[in-house]
Formats: sequence, structure tokens, C-alpha cells
Amino acid sequence: MPAVDRMGIGQLTRMAFSGADLLPVWQRLMERAEEEIADAGVYLDLSLMAQLAGSRDVGLALQREVLALHRLFRSPCSSENPRLRVLALAADIDMGGNTPIELLLEGADIELQTLYVVPGTNLPNPLPEHDVAIVIASDSAECRPALEEIDRLALDWPQPLLNLPRMIANLDRDKLYRLLNDIEGIDIPATVGCSRVQLTDIALEIVPMTDFGDELAFPIIVRPRGSHAGVGLAKLDNAEALFAYLDDRTEDEFFISRFVDYSSEDGLFRKYRIAVIDGKPFACHMAIADQWNIWYLNAGMALSAEKRLEEETFMYTFNFGFALRHKSVLSSMAERIGLDYFVIDCAENKNGDLVIFEVDNTAVVHNMDSPEVFPYKPMQMLTICEAFAAMLLRRAQQEQQCAA
Repeated sequence: MPAVDRMGIGQLTRMAFSGADLLPVWQRLMERAEEEIADAGVYLDLSLMAQLAGSRDVGLALQREVLALHRLFRSPCSSENPRLRVLALAADIDMGGNTPIELLLEGADIELQTLYVVPGTNLPNPLPEHDVAIVIASDSAECRPALEEIDRLALDWPQPLLNLPRMIANLDRDKLYRLLNDIEGIDIPATVGCSRVQLTDIALEIVPMTDFGDELAFPIIVRPRGSHAGVGLAKLDNAEALFAYLDDRTEDEFFISRFVDYSSEDGLFRKYRIAVIDGKPFACHMAIADQWNIWYLNAGMALSAEKRLEEETFMYTFNFGFALRHKSVLSSMAERIGLDYFVIDCAENKNGDLVIFEVDNTAVVHNMDSPEVFPYKPMQMLTICEAFAAMLLRRAQQEQQCAA
């Protein structure tokens, strides 16, 4: 199965993030499709553009049609003679369900091919030539069949295989709690799976919430099972709020956990994103807001020079500040999670412990912020991308040395 070229998530997301007009690109791709000169890469780019425009279902439907015919795609590379060939193993899911690895390899002289693993279809035989492979599918339920298929073949994979599927499966919220809870210096709320019926029984006081966990009591945090990026996330203070939440959601399965007040002395909340590459932590960003449910885009960082100065200080002092304070915790997490690359969303509680909100292998780490507004970010993001590329190269070289 030959690889088909595509623009890919790196180029298209950067254009969308910068506010560029994607309509001319869409029209050009559609013209190729209408003239029947389009290949599978064009249609996969159209699928991504539909998702970027907010038409998730349309994009996914188009993606499924494409992957029924072709599953191997090549991303743009900065060199005609790349020093490394990487094969990313992806699942048929929306654009947030696979690691955006292109953003980590931008500008690197590394060839990236992405193979979508679709259960019920055979992988190419032989596999595309590569020096190292990495699983980029997430721990979500939609990706589980693909992860199981990759795991079945993992022991016989011809080249080093990073981010093993069985390790990714431990990132599910309830499993993660059991994996990390007893690490000293960590504060990770127990995450409990509940059905809609069970949550209704809690709201009706038919069963006490403590039946699901000793530490559970209002206020609680609730989210649909398998959701990411804050979709359906809410803080509920009482039974009435729980009723209203269920009325507003269509899902049948949820996660609940205790609410952690991680506000600082000034009343603001600070949330950190840390990338862990081959066991070493790197600062990705720091979001500061007056509300607990922070995402970088809703924290108003671009609007506050004071906040940006604090984030800049956090990045510059990370190795002898934050990372040193939590050295033991971060090291223990890396060892237990066992992934070559993952991302932590976290905070510090009032005792100085590290509060873990989420650990994910697909969280977005990028270098797309304006260098004029965030002049301290390009160098930090370059450091992260170079560390990621160096990890891939190191693993490939280790395999070559062993073979020799």
C-alpha cells in the first residue's frame, strides 16, 4: 500500500489557528474532487477541514469513506532526504482522538507516515518501511478496537514501537486513579464511573453518593465518559444541579469525582500542561484564570501582560522550580505510566501537592501562538519538539545497534 500525500493537521490547524481564510483551500480541493483527479489525501484533508469548521459528523463520515479505500498517508517533510522514517499508528476517530504528532515534528527532517488501523481490515503486508513506530490513538472507547489490534501485533513489530497500546489503556480516568493514587505528594481525585440511572438515584437520594466512593460528596465534578477538552464538564453543588445536568446531556455513562479547590492565595486558579518525553518533563503552558474550569484559550492569557509574565517565569524557572519541587512525583508517574510520550494537565493544591486532572497521549502541544504576544514560547516549544525528535531517533539507533 503506497503512502498518499496530504496537507495534514499541521498545516491546516496552523492556518485555522492564525485566522487564515481556509475557503480558497477548500475550494481548490473541491475542484480537484469534482474533476475526479483527487486522491485519498485530498479527501482526508477535506474531512479535517470540515471538522475544523465545526462539522464534526460530516468530517467523520467523509473520513470513514476514505479509510475504507486507503489508510496510509504521508505528511509534508522539510527534507528530501530525511534522517528518520516514523510510522504513526492512528485510529479512525475525530481530529482530537489521535496525537497531533505533526505539530511535534514541524520543521524536522523526519518523514512521517500515518497508518490508520481500522478493525476488520488487514494491515499492509509488508508494513511500510520505517525506522520507528509510535501509537498515537487515545485511550477513548472509540479507539479501543484499534489499540487491541495493534497490541495483538506489538510483540512481533519489526521496528521499535513506542507508546504501547496496553499502557495507553491505563490513561482511562478510573484506571489512572488506581495507578497513581498512592504516590506521595500527589492529589488525584478518585474518578468513578456511573450510569445515568445511578446518577439519577443519587439525585433522588435513593442511594448515597458514598456508595460509589468514600470521599464523594457535593460539590462534585461530572463529565461524560470518554470526553476530553472539557466537553460536558461541570461542577455540581447539589442534587438539583445534578438533575439539570442530566436533562441537558444525552450520554448514558459518566465519570464523577470530588471537586478540588486549587485556587491560590490571590483567589486565582493556575493550571499547568506538562509534556513528559522519555521520562523527562517539559513545561508546555500555564493558564491563569478566576474560574476553576480553565483551558488555555479561555484564560485570557493573550489579554494580560501580567499573566504572560508569570507564565514566562514559570517556563524559565521550570527545571529548578516546578519540576524540582515535584521531581519525585513526576518521576514516579513516568515510571508507572510507562509511556514514551504523554501529557499531564495539573495544578498545585493548598498543601503544595500536585493535583492531577488528566494524563493523555493526545493533548495538543504546539508552537502556533503569536511570537509577538508570546515571545518566550517559540524557544520552549522548539526545545520540546527537539526532545521528541531526539527520542525517536535515539530509539531507532538503539535498535540498529542491537541488530549490529
